[in-house]
Amino acid sequence: MAAQRTGLKRQLSLFSLIAIAAGSVLGGWLAEAPYWFELTGAGAAFIFPILAVILIPIGLAFSELASMLPFTSSLDVWASSAMNSTMGWATQWLFFLVQVVEPPLVAFIFVTAADFFVDVPEAAKPLIAIAIMVIWFFFSNMKIELTGLLAIALFILMVGITLGDSIYYFASGHWDFQNISHEGGFFPHGIFGAVAAASALVLKFIGFGMTPTMIQETTFPAKKMVTVILAALFIPAAVYFIATFAVSGLAPHHVIAQLSTPEPELVKSLGMPAVVGLLAIFSGLLYAFTTLMGFWTSSARVLYGASQLRQLPPWFLRTNKHGQPYIANIVVLAFGIFFAAFTSTNWVQYTYSLSVVAAGAVYFLGCLSAYLLRSKHPEWKRPYRSPAGKPVFVIGMVVSAAITIVGVTLLPANAWPPIIAFLLIGALVPLGMRYYRSHVDPTYTPIVLSPEDVDITKE
Repeated sequence: MAAQRTGLKRQLSLFSLIAIAAGSVLGGWLAEAPYWFELTGAGAAFIFPILAVILIPIGLAFSELASMLPFTSSLDVWASSAMNSTMGWATQWLFFLVQVVEPPLVAFIFVTAADFFVDVPEAAKPLIAIAIMVIWFFFSNMKIELTGLLAIALFILMVGITLGDSIYYFASGHWDFQNISHEGGFFPHGIFGAVAAASALVLKFIGFGMTPTMIQETTFPAKKMVTVILAALFIPAAVYFIATFAVSGLAPHHVIAQLSTPEPELVKSLGMPAVVGLLAIFSGLLYAFTTLMGFWTSSARVLYGASQLRQLPPWFLRTNKHGQPYIANIVVLAFGIFFAAFTSTNWVQYTYSLSVVAAGAVYFLGCLSAYLLRSKHPEWKRPYRSPAGKPVFVIGMVVSAAITIVGVTLLPANAWPPIIAFLLIGALVPLGMRYYRSHVDPTYTPIVLSPEDVDITKE
């Protein structure tokens, strides 16, 4: 039966995965910029490249692990190999939270764009976001090759529009450095605001961590994953620097922080051609759509990978004729609806803080796994070997811990119920799997993959 086939299809080129990853990192510019300016003003332009540099140790750890253990299960198999299956599942479940919370986030960006043209009732916004996710659910079951090709086209188009609009803002006659220098400078809220912004804006780079989940669908050697990861850090950092600096000079930071969609609203208020604002909205929606594609795909692969290690039932390994894990896609949709239902009017802060706390923990466990495996399995072949080794991984752990600690301080009250519910679900899954093994399949015990098992993932 076609619905019972198992096996992902290797259809993603190096460039397509870079487009998916970098495009996903660039996702929420249209609607999230007010939160950036509220936290730290125009200084956000500098925070992005600084964060890209700070995250390099984590990226190098992920690159080494992905080349050594190139499985869709990614963080799960890394932590399982370094520690045990229990820690592997805990890491994977936190990683799933980081991934699956993104589709509802970017779905709300579509709602924000619609709100620019018509007054969308608050009660209707979560419903619209859910509807957008339902529509993408049907596309998520088509060939991954189509996702890759679409990501390339959208990436080129949306970055081109952003850079073109930014150049226009600088040359329009409306850009004035005094909007920065006379309004508190680049960091009007001082070091506290800069640190808070840096912690929150880590979310914008989460896309680099999702790339190893697609490694069983790539057509290039696993050792090149480092190219994808570094591109996902530095291409968005450059684009964000230019775009944020360009918008910063159009109005004081406190004015921008009050706008729901800064670019088109500033274009309108300053009397610029309407087409410039419409292009900003269009590119913002393309960013959101690319992010939705990337994180949805990764979320489904996280579930597929856990099933690969027999931590979830074998149903999640089932793929349709296009090589898409359709049951995993259904679960991703269910969680997307769950988080959209919990989201209120402060959806940007809610999702940022929720994701940052989980991401910091995931990064820490990933770097810890890389550190432990250098001692536990020095004999394992590492097609890409991180320079400086263990010291780099220690730096990565320190950075990750700082991200989590500061992220907790930013959590709004409404973020705690879904976090607690999510963690409880994660704790109940192993209990459910015990029942499955005792009543359905006693031989379905957890496994830990090694480099010797790499051939089983090849089509």
